[in-house]
Amino acid sequence: MSEAHPDLVPGGAGAGDGATDAAATVTALRARFPDGFVRAVVMSGQTVVHVTKASAHAILEWLQQDPAQRFDYLTDLTCVEYRDPERPLEVVYQLRSLSRKADVRVKIPLDPQGPLDVQSVTDLWSGANWLEREAWDMFGVRFKDHPDLRRILMWESYAEGFPLRKSFPLRGHWSRAEQTRQALDANPEAYYSLEELSIAEAYGELPADVRDRLAKAGKVLP
Repeated sequence: MSEAHPDLVPGGAGAGDGATDAAATVTALRARFPDGFVRAVVMSGQTVVHVTKASAHAILEWLQQDPAQRFDYLTDLTCVEYRDPERPLEVVYQLRSLSRKADVRVKIPLDPQGPLDVQSVTDLWSGANWLEREAWDMFGVRFKDHPDLRRILMWESYAEGFPLRKSFPLRGHWSRAEQTRQALDANPEAYYSLEELSIAEAYGELPADVRDRLAKAGKVLP
């Protein structure tokens, strides 16, 4: 069994798996960003690094561009809010180094009662564009300098709040009748281009049965 690394704190089942591979990254990150490093744990074999909001973008850029790290693929970006009110809301980045076949998870803790904003990473990973829009739409986290921070799942004029926040009621803030009225009154053309609202360009990529149903309904010409 490998010796536990001082920068990695076991945090759950399987904590020893992968700890050795991640130790060098955690040690280098802590040395490079002493004020930005909060802590690192291993959960179920996954290395999780907690960093400050002020240093997060610089740390993520370093993880991507440093030749010894090369975490060049943003697998996912999301948020987590816990039931316990004293715990922070976390912005989560799942990174993978394709060449090293290594993974690391980076978390930014935010005060749920404070400003929910972090720096966008669309300048580092273009794939973060829609992921950050979803996090904004569902959790209300603003990503500063995002090129197009609009809702992506709910319509832009949706006014009930952010559906995945713990404070959001299960059935929403309004009655079903009011929710239906709001949805029917929505004017998506005012917020989205016709290209965004149309599936015409992707029509040929749809499954055959879907194309048939659309054609029969007169929605898209075959």
